[in-house]
Amino acid sequence: MPILEQTAIFLLTAVLLVPLFQRFKLGAVLSYLAAGVLVGPWGFGVVAEVETTLHFAEFGVVLLLFLIGLELEPARLWALRRPVFGSGGAQVGVTGLLLAGAGMALGLSWQAAVIAGFAGAMSSTALVLSALAEKGQLGQPHGRESFAVLLFQDLAVIPLLALLPLLGGDGQADANWISAAKGVAAIAIVIVGGRVVVHPLLKYIATHGSHEVFTAASLLVVIGAAAIMDRIGLSMALGAFLAGVVLADTEFTHELKADIEPFKGLLLGLFFMAVGMSADIGLLRAQPLLVIGLAIGLIGIKAAIMYVIARVRGADNETAQRSAVMLSEGGEFAFVLFAAAITLGVLDRPTAQLLILVVTISMLLAPGVFALHENLLARWLERSAPPEYDSIDGPASPVIIAGYGRYGQIVSRVLRMCGIHFTALEASYQQVDFVRRFGNKVYFGDASRLELLEAAKAGEARLFVLAIDDIAASVRTAQVVRRHFPQLPILARARNRVHYFQLRKLGITAIFRETFPSSLEAAHRALLQLGLGVAAAERAITLFKHHDEDQLRAQYAVHHDEAQMIQGARDAATQLKELFEADAIGPQAGFPQVDK
Repeated sequence: MPILEQTAIFLLTAVLLVPLFQRFKLGAVLSYLAAGVLVGPWGFGVVAEVETTLHFAEFGVVLLLFLIGLELEPARLWALRRPVFGSGGAQVGVTGLLLAGAGMALGLSWQAAVIAGFAGAMSSTALVLSALAEKGQLGQPHGRESFAVLLFQDLAVIPLLALLPLLGGDGQADANWISAAKGVAAIAIVIVGGRVVVHPLLKYIATHGSHEVFTAASLLVVIGAAAIMDRIGLSMALGAFLAGVVLADTEFTHELKADIEPFKGLLLGLFFMAVGMSADIGLLRAQPLLVIGLAIGLIGIKAAIMYVIARVRGADNETAQRSAVMLSEGGEFAFVLFAAAITLGVLDRPTAQLLILVVTISMLLAPGVFALHENLLARWLERSAPPEYDSIDGPASPVIIAGYGRYGQIVSRVLRMCGIHFTALEASYQQVDFVRRFGNKVYFGDASRLELLEAAKAGEARLFVLAIDDIAASVRTAQVVRRHFPQLPILARARNRVHYFQLRKLGITAIFRETFPSSLEAAHRALLQLGLGVAAAERAITLFKHHDEDQLRAQYAVHHDEAQMIQGARDAATQLKELFEADAIGPQAGFPQVDK
């Protein structure tokens, strides 16, 4: 069929089905998948060139990864290293090994089981990120967690492809090392070329060229980076992603996004259509229970593993649930691994076709699973949601305490003892309910909400005590108070140095580190217990206290530069030793030697 007629069929199907699915809140991705099944070989058979369409449409994933890279400045990418290699590494490793074990139990050879297991561990980058973007959830905790895992999966495809020849037993170990070296070189070329060549080129075109030429240059950047990776057998999407990261902190970020976005949307829709076309409905008809059972089993196993990993890493129940469901389906990179495994003889064709169909069915089921979980979770959250925030009546209090945990309660008890009235705000209903049993007056509410602060008459208060335990909530509250009540003095609790730096950025100077005084008191008691005199112990503690406060102020000035922070810490340790020696504290002052 001529390419023009195929294009018209794809566009017509999308125009008819996407609004219909959107009307029933089934999502655009599911509509594209259904459209692919409809026009593909097992539907009306209008379009038969499935492999050609899928290969061309993969460029939609490439453009998507480029745009994601544009969102990630290098500093922000470095900040994601822990979830990428922590959650991502655990998800791929644990899921791959468990699925490989299940494959061997079902009769696969260990080589085939390893490929099937780790290919099954992959999730659909295009599907998940499209669903998150459609719902505006990319910036939420589960969105960031899902993205980190997907990024690690994209990186993990490279060593998996390199291992395939070894599993096939063709003895190409030397070739694999050469391929790995080529991969490192290609990544370096993309990164260095982006800085040295692409950035000046874009600047020149923006100054002397037209908008159409800049759009062409934008596409050239993506295609060039993808082509370099593809030339040596690596992921085109990885090359595009690296190119996006390199250009993320340039002045062209917004222009590049605007130029690439329309192409990305169309090609990504075509990609999902191609996935729907590739589904072998004949095999599904012949063995429906096996295929659907394996697809549901894959979704269930992956969801359970990801939920446990997220909870172990400290995520709350809601975030862990959302991340687990989002990453439960198979992914497009599984098709790449299966195709390579067939070529190298690691998988026989019938087994590979079954696995491809299982992954495809899981992707077809995924949007429905997303929607079902979202509805069930929304109902559960509605049932388990805490009651409405309290309304605050009565006259203004001179002091407002935000956060009524162990820290805020001690402050309030001292104020109450001195007859000073205060208004206490606490965002945890469980905590409010607990302290009310003991007769304490505390209001249930989020202190970062302006309307609540106005109800508490913050404009008439003389002091704001920021005692919130959660660092993000503490900083958010401080921002609101500083913006809307700049005249209100703030006494802030800091959990650690990072929290201290964030509060200092807001212009807050009265900051108290919660463990510092008690730690100094314990150190003072330790010195006395070990035989140091009272005066010498007090002098040592005072000297250390002043030195640490000076060091904290110095670190704040350079806290954005890790190298200067490390050097400053080393210099401070040397200075502290010199201070103690100069003040004759230690063995020179009669401090007893302790056996090591």
